[in-house]
Amino acid sequence: MFIPPMLLETSERAFTDDRYIFEPKFDGHRAILSCTGGQTKLYTRHNNECTRQYPELLSVPFTEDMILDGEIVCIDPAGAVDFEAVMTRFQARRNDTINRLMGQLPATYVVFDILMYRGEDLRGLPLMQRKEILATASLPTNGHITVCPFIEAAGEALYDDICARHMEGIVCKRMDSTYVSRRAPSWQKVINWTYVDVWVTGFRKDEFGWLVSVEDGAGRLRPAGVIEFGPNRDHKREFYRVANSLKSGEDRNNVYLHPFIRAKVKTRNWTKAAMLRDPVFVEFLRS
Repeated sequence: MFIPPMLLETSERAFTDDRYIFEPKFDGHRAILSCTGGQTKLYTRHNNECTRQYPELLSVPFTEDMILDGEIVCIDPAGAVDFEAVMTRFQARRNDTINRLMGQLPATYVVFDILMYRGEDLRGLPLMQRKEILATASLPTNGHITVCPFIEAAGEALYDDICARHMEGIVCKRMDSTYVSRRAPSWQKVINWTYVDVWVTGFRKDEFGWLVSVEDGAGRLRPAGVIEFGPNRDHKREFYRVANSLKSGEDRNNVYLHPFIRAKVKTRNWTKAAMLRDPVFVEFLRS
């Protein structure tokens, strides 16, 4: 049984509030785990079943019916959460590949909510009551399922600690919040953004996207990603007014520009291939 997950609104800054609890935000992919009628299945937030990609999560059977909400993550040997690793796991389809990756990139399911338990719908209960039920629920002890820690009130302190550990951010949840299958202000996220200055060196011809580059160690520019989000109508108008005089070439998909336009972007992190992960435009930089 799939239940659409409750989604997070965005807070621009961390805060301290005794009406809230605060959790670390794990950099993986959201998953609903459903154990009903003797069948256990995993679903993405978009209702795509992904049970077979993570056999280690279900290596020990559930003994009671329940529906859980959580995040599937991969943790590297240094203890850091590895987003690219969990995406590799999610995209695996062949049984031999899944079995090999299970050993190389083991997954963990971090549970932060319980939506149904022993046939009872818990979504109308306050969050803290659901947390109490989750703490006593019979979760399998297979080493791959764990309950998300949280603290009360001290969101700013947790955020500072999360930033020091180079983690993704925090989640802020009203203690009295019920569970609704939509985006709601009672659940918010605060992202630990990395800010980077880039050169805009091209743009896509069809769908929107600005190609960006950064300087390498020798002072040369190298491609670093594509801005798809952030600029408003005025930013786009200003960009294309200047870009038309900067064209240096084109191909089937892109127009390339001489490096003249600089911008600041925010990104969740750098990929292992030294690319910006989902860069978001912040502002143009003036020379």
